[in-house]
Amino acid sequence: MATQEQTILLVDQDHDFLDWATKHLTADGVRILRCDNSDNAVKVVAKTEIDVVIADLQLQPFDGMELLGKIRLTSPETLVILTAGFPSTGQVIEATQQGAHDVMRKEALPFELRPVVENALQVAEDRRGAEHRESEPQATDARVKIIGVSRALQDVFKIVGRVARSDAPVLVTGESGSGKELVATAVHEYSPRRQREFLAINCGAIPENLLESELFGHEKGAFTGAIAKREGRFEQADGGTLFLDEIGEMPLSVQVKLLRVLQDGTFSRVGSNETIKADARIVAATNKNLAEEVSAGRFREDLYYRLNVVEVKLPALRERPEDIPLLAEFFLQKITRKNGMARIRLSSEAISSLQAHHWPGNVRELENTIARACALASSNVLLPADLPLAVAPEQINGLNKAIDSLLDRMPSQGGYKWLQEMIASRALERNDGDFKKASKILGLTQASFREWNSQA
Repeated sequence: MATQEQTILLVDQDHDFLDWATKHLTADGVRILRCDNSDNAVKVVAKTEIDVVIADLQLQPFDGMELLGKIRLTSPETLVILTAGFPSTGQVIEATQQGAHDVMRKEALPFELRPVVENALQVAEDRRGAEHRESEPQATDARVKIIGVSRALQDVFKIVGRVARSDAPVLVTGESGSGKELVATAVHEYSPRRQREFLAINCGAIPENLLESELFGHEKGAFTGAIAKREGRFEQADGGTLFLDEIGEMPLSVQVKLLRVLQDGTFSRVGSNETIKADARIVAATNKNLAEEVSAGRFREDLYYRLNVVEVKLPALRERPEDIPLLAEFFLQKITRKNGMARIRLSSEAISSLQAHHWPGNVRELENTIARACALASSNVLLPADLPLAVAPEQINGLNKAIDSLLDRMPSQGGYKWLQEMIASRALERNDGDFKKASKILGLTQASFREWNSQA
């Protein structure tokens, strides 16, 4: 922690938490103050020099978000860390926009609070006495809902909150199906441009000879089929945001014209020499490694650096398994409501199966899996056998090794029956002897399961 004495203020209605945090953060040169309501917290900050405030979002008489705003107005040099059981997407982004140093899940505090606070105290020490501009709290439109509570996704929310209020180009990277367009939409919705257009275009889905016209427009007669003048997406997105998905697929010829727009905001329609100026904020996305594409000569280096002012790296679904139950439940509710179906829920075993899956198709694959499971469900509870999960290559390799091991141990006589009994017995063990569940997992009727295992 910092060498000079610094002060931390803990604000929480839970006195057990205050006791724990006080003990956890006690260190030489650190003074810890505490209070159990937001009104008293404002009074303490007004009369005491506080370096770091750690406050719960659920406070009385006003919540942690309002407390953050009051602290930013009265003591802008004080760093605020907000905590919550499960902070929502909107809360993380809005708190970051309003100037919160961090937003943390309470269950992660035993592992992460101390290093985050140490960092905050160091920042406070480094900038003590420096002049800072006040940041006015801004109301946001939380129409974008990105589902997840993982630390990796929380970090994405924080970057979105910081970058949304600027006009800097943003490059969203991540695997296919990971939700890059949702992140781009969030950048727009939490920006001053949110009242204007958000337009998306997939650069890999439009033929090269039409992509330039799609982006920049064309004049009547510019090419065969151009029967009338047409505005391009840049003109249509003037004052708003243009999302260029799969930017790595953009042909080099179009990259040249895009670079000019990023440099000076001007372009010409196809078939015209007239210079048009448009103010569209660019958010691009790719599942490719653009640095490698630059090295291979398939992507312009100067355009890469123009686009990659701020990079948002979206984690793959397998890297945030704690988000899978929330996403699965969200898709279940969405699908059953849309189709007027009775409520369907996931068994704990099904959730475990989902979390163990590799998810090469990421969130898109999870949604499709839940949709197929709902369509084929024979009851209102989904079991592992109801989930049409694709098997990843590494899982196939592991399965092959297990099969080889079984084959090596298989007796020369009655080997097939021995193998059936091994599988059936293991299914029973995994389901605590529940005959119906074990047969369901193996996709067998009860009569067939009895044939597999003479002890069933």
